[in-house]
Amino acid sequence: MDEQEFKVRAEQALDDLYRRLSAAAEDYEFEVDFNAGALAIEFENPPAKFVVSPNSPVSQIWVSAHSKSFKLDWNGSAFVFPATGETLNQLVGRLVGEQLGVAPIVL
Repeated sequence: MDEQEFKVRAEQALDDLYRRLSAAAEDYEFEVDFNAGALAIEFENPPAKFVVSPNSPVSQIWVSAHSKSFKLDWNGSAFVFPATGETLNQLVGRLVGEQLGVAPIVL
């Protein structure tokens, strides 16, 4: 995948994730912001901030959450975390659920 294709796919994935998180934020206690190509998810109780951003040089989407970095690769149809096979939406839903102390959020 060339850089331009990555940018398009990453932007589509982050736009979709932002819409889904915005809808979920109405039912759960967190805020989501999409600015300058990066998505931020902020929690008040317990306090935390997750960041989801594209990394063009390596054609990955990186998720920073729980003091860890999750690096997702394009598998031909979605960005996937290789260690678990989770898609971007599944991974973020699980991480948000863990932060809130609830079951994974379906995004």
